[in-house]
Amino acid sequence: MTGEQEWVQPSGVWATAVGVARVRALESEREDALFRDPLAQAFAAAGGLWPSSPPLPDDEAARRRRLAVAFSIVVRTKFLDDLLEHATASGVRQVVLLGAGMDSRAFRMAWPEGTRLFEVDTPAPLEFKASVLRQERAVAHCERITVAVDLREDWPSALAAAGHDAAIPTAWIGEGLLIYLPEDAVELLLARIGEQSASGSRMGLTLGSRGVIERFAAGAVPGSAASMWVSEMPDDPVGWLAGHGWEASCHTLRERVVAYGRPMSTLPQHEDGPGGLISAVRR
Repeated sequence: MTGEQEWVQPSGVWATAVGVARVRALESEREDALFRDPLAQAFAAAGGLWPSSPPLPDDEAARRRRLAVAFSIVVRTKFLDDLLEHATASGVRQVVLLGAGMDSRAFRMAWPEGTRLFEVDTPAPLEFKASVLRQERAVAHCERITVAVDLREDWPSALAAAGHDAAIPTAWIGEGLLIYLPEDAVELLLARIGEQSASGSRMGLTLGSRGVIERFAAGAVPGSAASMWVSEMPDDPVGWLAGHGWEASCHTLRERVVAYGRPMSTLPQHEDGPGGLISAVRR
């Protein structure tokens, strides 16, 4: 990399992935980090969010909302890391990251021999990511395959052309994705995942909790992540996923932080309903 002008600059929804990378970089610097992401800082720097970032707002409520979003990113990352470790321990050797963004699991996790990891995203973030990976001389710990396709298009065909085998189990990850999709697009995505999932497949999803758009998006800065949120979880996510052929479990952020030994005062106070961290198995 010889100059900043060679970067593909983040824009639109996928630019939020650089903000997620910054959160992961900050977590990685903690002595009690729930995970270590050695590439996160490079992604954030390439996107202009390291070492500086937009200052926290003066409004206390807005400040707490931003901190809560950052903490939710940390918790969901750990949650899905664990899900993938359990999936591979059960024998799953195919992983698909939908809307992969700046996910670096191919590089930072230990994968069993024979694991194939597919990163599905649009060309722009994949090109940006590839530039950073070349600069960092990053080496994947599994067979990593990128699939440049918009999830609004026929991504199952593109995934199959890249080598995905729908006849064997797959671990699917939709992290920080569904909240940006309208309800009909979410339903189509789940239907397509189901069609490509053999018995024994696993799935990890993060869903916007009920009321999160009202609480977070009202005062959101245009172009920020919250300003682009359009979808929340259904009232009965377990029943909803059962209708798509999945046996699911829901977990709240509060439940997970207790399990991880990381209490946080900025956690949302509205977690009376089902949680937005989903693990599911295809029977």
